[in-house]
Amino acid sequence: MITVGVEEEFLLLEPDTGLPVPRAEKVRAMAGLQPALSAGEVQPELLQVQVEIATPVCRTLDEVGGHLLRLRHALSCAAEEAGCRIAACGAAPFAPAAPSPVTDIPRYRALHARALRLADEQLINGMHVHVAVPDRAAGVAVLNRLRPWLPVLVALSANSPLWEGTDTGFASWRTLVFGRWPVSGPPPLFADAADYGRRARGLLATGVIRDLGQLYWQARLSERYPTVEVRAMDVQLRADDAVMLTGIVRALAVTALREAKAGLPVPAPPPEILAAAGWHAARNGLADTLLDPRDHRPRGAGDVVGDLAEHLMPVLEETGDAREVLSLLRRLLREGTAADRQRRLLPLGPQALLRMLTGQTTASSP
Repeated sequence: MITVGVEEEFLLLEPDTGLPVPRAEKVRAMAGLQPALSAGEVQPELLQVQVEIATPVCRTLDEVGGHLLRLRHALSCAAEEAGCRIAACGAAPFAPAAPSPVTDIPRYRALHARALRLADEQLINGMHVHVAVPDRAAGVAVLNRLRPWLPVLVALSANSPLWEGTDTGFASWRTLVFGRWPVSGPPPLFADAADYGRRARGLLATGVIRDLGQLYWQARLSERYPTVEVRAMDVQLRADDAVMLTGIVRALAVTALREAKAGLPVPAPPPEILAAAGWHAARNGLADTLLDPRDHRPRGAGDVVGDLAEHLMPVLEETGDAREVLSLLRRLLREGTAADRQRRLLPLGPQALLRMLTGQTTASSP
């Protein structure tokens, strides 16, 4: 069984107003006192209004779900001790009057100095799925075959429709905000692992990025682990939706490896079409059409998601993930994305929205 790991980013919100509060250091200190948390499982983020969790390496989706619930509950307890709440939303629905302080780490201070307003506006949270690959050549094969499906992952995960108290008109505003960094969006098509290395070194040589961690492509090779890291998704409000996306990403990677081994041609949508598909997915989520990953024509989102499930079915059945993933996909199509649920509550006022965001972040079931 190919292993996976998941990273999730959360906002720290003031309980009464829902405004982000800079208490990350206090939350991390409180987290260190939680017996359910191990060293390294709670990590700092760019802004002090955010924290990140990272699961151990997992073999099954049951393991992923168990760790996510454990980590979310323990982090929630730490946040309460620090006088705030954690919220798994892709963008802060309400913004403080002043910029949030940057975490006092040299890399983060340098990012802020070089991109002041952009760094201040990184009130966004993603979900990253790491899938183990045999080597970097296999990783590049996965990246090349994942590219057409990245917009569908954006649509499935949409959880950031609100910004500064208003509806942005986008289901995943995080995708638009994060896309403003110099190296972002879908990765290019690579000839092989050597080509990936040359391009990465070339970007470093420009001086525009300072380290390989600033390759903010929606999918990339990890420089720390022997994995492909898929970063296209908003953090998920419900832990079981995060489990579903983990199963989909792993199945996409395994399917890609098999296609590469069989010598099947690499799909190569033009970069401008792929960028347009991603923008369209960020706008619509699952509420309207998506661009078909194969012929790039607009089709109903449900039909495209059905094609994705069919594409992955052989692997999902082999891993034993089919029943869980398909059940959660059906629920998602029936109820809408977390972006849809946020929008439905916005007219009821900040407290109703805040109760849902903080409550469902740690809920064991819907």
